[in-house]
Amino acid sequence: MDVRRAEARYPGGDAAAGVETRHAFSFGAHYDPGNLRFGALIACNEERLAPGAGFGEHPHSHTEIVTWVVAGELTHRDSAGHGTTVRPGDVQRLSSAGGVRHVERNDGTEPLVFVQMWLAPLDPGGDPSYEIVRGIADSTPYAVPEAGAMLHVRRLAPGERTAVPDAPHVYVHVVRGEVLLDGTELGPGDAARITDTKDTEAVGVTEVELLVWELA
Repeated sequence: MDVRRAEARYPGGDAAAGVETRHAFSFGAHYDPGNLRFGALIACNEERLAPGAGFGEHPHSHTEIVTWVVAGELTHRDSAGHGTTVRPGDVQRLSSAGGVRHVERNDGTEPLVFVQMWLAPLDPGGDPSYEIVRGIADSTPYAVPEAGAMLHVRRLAPGERTAVPDAPHVYVHVVRGEVLLDGTELGPGDAARITDTKDTEAVGVTEVELLVWELA
């Protein structure tokens, strides 16, 4: 199990424009050849947007983009005609495939916090697609078959336990709270990269919210 602490993330964004980003993987000017990906996962960005701030229209291709809103509301628009507001508890996926452009903004009056995760597809190309699942439950895993991946949302009370999937690669990101993962305590923004997981469990220290990726 390889634990990466929140303070080790690469800083990014544009503070003057109200955008603060923390990257878990090699990104942009922060090139690290030893930290390019884990399984299919190639980015796990913590984003904070002030009211009125956002990312103007920009392109993506050959990437599965999954977004989890922590606080506030995210406005999404893309060149395929989709326009939605993503709220806490919703899972949003944009499959950029052969190419798509999109806009992400905080059009609300409160700060927006979200986690955005990028996965490499098994087969590049194809037509872009979009999906949003409102208020996903803990017991409902979210499949991204294009990347051979499954997202599990786990919300634990203090002392509550949950099994971590047995898989070749598992990535655990702590959204909020504190958790014991195989005996190691993790806090907000911390992550663990686990290879060949077997009989691993997470135990809530406080109330905690986890994003757990099961990666083939």
